[in-house]
Amino acid sequence: MQDSHTSESTQKTIEETIVSGILSAKIRPGTRLSENQLATLFSVSRTRVREAMMRLETRGIVHVSPRRGWFVVEPSAEEAIAVYEARRVIEAGLLRSMRVLTDEGSKALDVHLNEEKTAMAAGDRQRLTYLMGDFHIRIAELSGNAIIVDILRDLTARTILISMLYQSEFHAAQSHDGHCRIFEAMQAGDFVRAAELSIEHLDEVEMGLDLTTRPDPLSELRSSLSLPPKTVPSVSQLSDPKNHNFKGAIKTC
Repeated sequence: MQDSHTSESTQKTIEETIVSGILSAKIRPGTRLSENQLATLFSVSRTRVREAMMRLETRGIVHVSPRRGWFVVEPSAEEAIAVYEARRVIEAGLLRSMRVLTDEGSKALDVHLNEEKTAMAAGDRQRLTYLMGDFHIRIAELSGNAIIVDILRDLTARTILISMLYQSEFHAAQSHDGHCRIFEAMQAGDFVRAAELSIEHLDEVEMGLDLTTRPDPLSELRSSLSLPPKTVPSVSQLSDPKNHNFKGAIKTC
């Protein structure tokens, strides 16, 4: 029983470490997750690592490629739209179901928003990325519903992967202002308004994505070799027969 409990704890630790790495933007979309390396890092067997990876796969965080191994997912444009739709439903529904913001909850959110301001002033984008996602998870934690917290954590991780693929500019101030408006409505006890503001906030973030962008599969290697970024044709460009580079673009995909 002890061995079984230890194995489950190890798998959970592996999962949480990978998700946390994504939430803090330290692990990028398409990152290869070596079973051998993870087994060494966590001092476990490859079987334990594989079990953790399979659980992450069911959560939509990683996928396995035959004969190549495990990789962090690279959400498609269609998946990005679905993730944001799911977040709107869950977060707005959660806020509408709330009846009161406790003093402890209010203090926690206030401290968090001050951390966002500090990170903005320092220009710490990686820290900001984590904080911007964590704000929504903190609201879920106020509900005391562990299932909702787990679901929203996974959706937030996938949102950050989406942002790394499709967001050309990082509008930290705009996101922070959206968080402040939601918090103010919660403090006023107007959770219906807070729900509406959460939808508006997610709409703004989604509108800042360029879902026609086709991610460069060689971006990491290109960066390692100090080669200039490649302009990758968008979906609309590839489907436009009037584009003079249409045939060439198809060959390089």
